[in-house]
Amino acid sequence: MTSRWGWLLSQLVRRIWVRATLFSVLAIVTALIAIVVAPFIPGDLSTRIGADAVDNILGIIASSMLTVTTFSLSTMVSAYSAATSNVTPRATKLVMEDSTTQNVLATFVGSFLFSLVGIIALSTGAYGDQGRVVLFLVTIGVIGLVIVTLLRWIDHLSRLGRVTETTERVEAATIEAMRARRQRPHLGGQRLADRTDIPSVAKPVFIDRIGYIQHLDTGTLSDIATAAEARIFVHLIPGQLVDPTRPVAFFDGGTEQDAEKTVAQIATCFSVEDTRTFDQDPRFGASVLAEIASRALSPAVNDPGTAIDVISRALRVLAVWTEPVEAGQDAEVLYPDIHVPAIELDDIFDDLFTPIARDGAAIVEVGIRLQKAFATLANFRQPRFRAAAERHSKEALDRAALALGLESDLHRLQEAAKSVRDPNRVK
Repeated sequence: MTSRWGWLLSQLVRRIWVRATLFSVLAIVTALIAIVVAPFIPGDLSTRIGADAVDNILGIIASSMLTVTTFSLSTMVSAYSAATSNVTPRATKLVMEDSTTQNVLATFVGSFLFSLVGIIALSTGAYGDQGRVVLFLVTIGVIGLVIVTLLRWIDHLSRLGRVTETTERVEAATIEAMRARRQRPHLGGQRLADRTDIPSVAKPVFIDRIGYIQHLDTGTLSDIATAAEARIFVHLIPGQLVDPTRPVAFFDGGTEQDAEKTVAQIATCFSVEDTRTFDQDPRFGASVLAEIASRALSPAVNDPGTAIDVISRALRVLAVWTEPVEAGQDAEVLYPDIHVPAIELDDIFDDLFTPIARDGAAIVEVGIRLQKAFATLANFRQPRFRAAAERHSKEALDRAALALGLESDLHRLQEAAKSVRDPNRVK
């Protein structure tokens, strides 16, 4: 499992300023390396390849890259705003972490700094004739990189911030988190079937803040349990709300003298912030998908097509739960002293379908698509799918009965719902 520091590092590298800083440092180093390489260049090569023109070329790059960077930043901010208003604010983080956008902006900023440092170094005479040759060749390479980046950026701009593109990103992040949890349903620890199985003598661990658990470092928890000769029972998993009155974990064992130290160490394994993230929390991705559909079904937007698209994506997300687990992983316990509750499948069904069934109760095409989705899920080879699908099918039908004003629409919906209970019925 990913350690807390590994997770923090992964969060850091997704920030746009980190990538832009790395590209900028590389650009400055590239511009200055010509001074080091200059003694190895023949003296007459400068006149043969026209390296004297590098001053003008660098000036053009500096002025154009500054303009393009400013335009790209404004476009990026507009895409964030579009994702917030047209999709959901919870999906904006995924748009902000788009690697293509970050690479484009970092390339433009790096090219600007490269040309700026080159112009400054040329004006001080630091390069000489041989250094100009190296700088000229590197500048040609930078121009090629900028051209390729611009072409990619033009293609990417046609999709950035669009509803379908953003929804696809949410689906991909949810599937990734779902697949990781499918492979390690207890984050490497033992299964905690019921929180009532926690020993009554176990000592609680509290965190003095209100927020959501974003990451749980079970590896470090295991090290703490081994050192203290104790068992640790995780009470709250990533995605759940923490407050000072709810214990995040319990530990059983150890000595009374080290109890306070053990509590403090356990608390550091829970990364708590103000908002939820997609990484270890597949339920958050399911909730965001449902939120996209709910917004599309609102009277202000009136876009049932997006809701129907989300239902199809929900099927693909849940299909991950039917994928075979890698040999031995389902029974492999990496941390035997750690007991972790699993995500309830019924909760994921509730996160995905309850908001859509509620907000789309009066739209017959959404209701029919829901019933078809439930019929598909009921036929999956997953023992708990059928019960959950039948329950949500009935609830959606009951909501539609209260909202639909036309008897024929309700009849069509009832006919579609029959295929959920009868797997042999032609849908």
